[in-house]
Amino acid sequence: MPDLPVYAPMLATPGVLPRAGEDARWAYETKLDGQRCVAYLPGDGTVLLRSRSGADITGAYPELRDLGAALGAVPAVLDGEIVALDKHGHSNFERLQSRMGLVDRPAEAARMRGEVPARLMLFDLLFLGREATIGRPYRERRAALEGLDLRGAHWSTPAAIVGHGEDALAATRAAGLEGLVCKRLDSPYRPGERSSDWIKIRHAHTLDVIVGGWVPGRGRLAGVPGALLVGVPEGGALRYVGAVGTGFSDHERERMGELLRVAAIDECPFAQEPRIADAHWVLPRLVGEVRYATRTRVGLLRHPAWHRLRPDLAGDDIG
Repeated sequence: MPDLPVYAPMLATPGVLPRAGEDARWAYETKLDGQRCVAYLPGDGTVLLRSRSGADITGAYPELRDLGAALGAVPAVLDGEIVALDKHGHSNFERLQSRMGLVDRPAEAARMRGEVPARLMLFDLLFLGREATIGRPYRERRAALEGLDLRGAHWSTPAAIVGHGEDALAATRAAGLEGLVCKRLDSPYRPGERSSDWIKIRHAHTLDVIVGGWVPGRGRLAGVPGALLVGVPEGGALRYVGAVGTGFSDHERERMGELLRVAAIDECPFAQEPRIADAHWVLPRLVGEVRYATRTRVGLLRHPAWHRLRPDLAGDDIG
């Protein structure tokens, strides 16, 4: 069997639907809310799963080990997203988080397999047999992936439609899904690049941010963070974009408090220190996703609310 090449996943660029005259040149896939995964199948019945950062996450998802046997003796590298489905059949990142930290805890991963089963949604083919496919156009890679007929209890290849982008976007909005990913039919796969050949559209304003500090809660929230001070990378520094004090469950506030206490530092990590009383600073390594209404002229978030912690991302992964 050939040694399989290692690929960093291709990334989508935030944007809007292609113009109507270009619609037939694009495919549309439902945007998933999970953990990006590249699956390496050498053709001997085994599988290695790597996250967006390249970390080996195979141990966290024992139910996906049988994918190697399902494919058989054909070596392949597949791109996809690991998800945990809610009662509506929608991918739910909050549910998946209970599985993501179990890479080195096989007994716990086996137990959680029954409580929160994971599913690998496949959407691209990077290598097959003895040949890399990344240089082929998306339409050919997609046809080859669908030809593998990989359907099982814990993996599948969700549908992609060609054209009809407005209808696809409206349908995902009506179904309460996260959004849409638009992929140019003639585009190659560009490992590790954020390309305009793939466009992601979310149905809410969201932003990946880095936590640089926090302020203590008061009253009912005494003893836990009342708000997180967050920023985004800009010009090699961390730019402050606002304080996020809503959207947390009590459990999330307690968990964040534990994480922030061990990350405490004395100096402000933001390029310009915000004038906030009683601020506590932390190493800028925790990444989260926030929802917000708009941004001010100077870039601050209006009405931000916490959406989720992103343990699958590091500060270098956003921007």
